[in-house]
Amino acid sequence: MITLYTARTPNGFKASIALEELELPYRVHPISLGKREQKEEWFLAINPNGRIPAIVDHDEGDLPVFESGAILVYLAEKAGKLLPSEPKARARVLSWLMFQMGGVGPMMGQAGVFHRYAEEKIPYAIERYQRESRRLFEVLERRLRDHEWLADDYSIADIATFPWVRGHDWIGVSLEGLGGVQRWIDRVAARPAVQRGLAVPSEQPQEQIATARSILV
Repeated sequence: MITLYTARTPNGFKASIALEELELPYRVHPISLGKREQKEEWFLAINPNGRIPAIVDHDEGDLPVFESGAILVYLAEKAGKLLPSEPKARARVLSWLMFQMGGVGPMMGQAGVFHRYAEEKIPYAIERYQRESRRLFEVLERRLRDHEWLADDYSIADIATFPWVRGHDWIGVSLEGLGGVQRWIDRVAARPAVQRGLAVPSEQPQEQIATARSILV
């Protein structure tokens, strides 16, 4: 059994979607970001960085795993699915996974903070992060206009990237001209396991959903 500590953020959805896709047994411990539960000592013992998601694998001696990318790799290896063992195929999945971790997530997160939450609107910061997010979408388009998935087959790379890119409107960035990306979003969103993962945790009070703190976790 796995315990998933999560909230309704893009990174949180990565873990719940993966657990649903991989059909691993888990239970959910919702974290109230508005109440800053992620900074409490009991949670810092699981994730010293004080961010969600995190998991504890009780089948492995209560092993904690944190950082969403690490969680995806761990779960895929545990289930033997969504991350190939063949070196070339594995490298392709991990390349796109790291593209999301190092680019799409951070840039979209900053775009969201400056566009939506900053008390002082700083045009340079807003435009800088929106422009970089759009550039990253165009990188995805070069792949997805001729391919169904980011790697050879549906994988944790798609799971990692989808919860962020689907929120492009929230950061004020259009997908105009990026038909491949839009078709990919629709393809991923149609998967039953993805729909179940997006419902985890169940709806929470507004304070727990999207705040200046939670957009980056």
